[in-house]
Amino acid sequence: LFRSRNPYLEDDLIQNAGRRKALLDALRHRLQQMQERRDALSNQDAARSLKVQKLLDCAHEAVSAFEARLEHTRQFRRKVLHRLSQHTRKDNICFDGYARVTHVTDATDWRVEYPFVVLHPENEREIAHLVRDCIALGLTIIPRGGGTGYTGGVVPLHPLSAVINTEKLLDMRLVKTPPEREGPHVPKAVLMTGAGVVTRRAMEAAERVGLVFACDPTSADASCIGGNIAMNAGGKKAVLWGTALDNLLSWRMVTPDGNWLEVE
Repeated sequence: LFRSRNPYLEDDLIQNAGRRKALLDALRHRLQQMQERRDALSNQDAARSLKVQKLLDCAHEAVSAFEARLEHTRQFRRKVLHRLSQHTRKDNICFDGYARVTHVTDATDWRVEYPFVVLHPENEREIAHLVRDCIALGLTIIPRGGGTGYTGGVVPLHPLSAVINTEKLLDMRLVKTPPEREGPHVPKAVLMTGAGVVTRRAMEAAERVGLVFACDPTSADASCIGGNIAMNAGGKKAVLWGTALDNLLSWRMVTPDGNWLEVE
């Protein structure tokens, strides 16, 4: 319950051994005071004394479990950092309260669990390695872009979740220029982007060469291309030109076993 309520306090207690010890000592000191009062009561009211003892035993177990959970979290964070930092910079691996709070939900505002770690890969080459090691570490993987979805697809449901934020994957280039003539067999203009490119940036790139980017969701100013593909986003232009999948030539993705797959 503590972990799910305030990740900032959890960070403070994990990082500051002195403060953690002071809190645990204070909790056990108060329980010891209650134990002394219970011992004095046992000679007067045996039935009530037994109930108090059961309550004290449960409280001691809760404090011990709390201490063990903090220590386990500290050790597991070190293990995750050591393993994943082989594939990306350490400052791209975030356990802090702010990172976890900002990745706990999407536009639904549904909140179930905080993620254990948030990853910000620098490029797509890092992703397959991160996915493989997250699987080896027993972490549930959640890919995420702008977090504008209304289906709860990026809401962590398990405390051992790793959110892979794709917002740094910003490569974008026009790989084919607009054709001078129209027709079914004339090569079309193609825009290649990374998963983290904001939809509005892709729309602006098309406009600069006299074209229209067909996918036009309401969240265009914040949503990302990867999310458009994942959700098959549409928008008001979908009636005329179809949804995201109707306008895809190909895409590259990492499969759940950590291998690359290209779909055309």
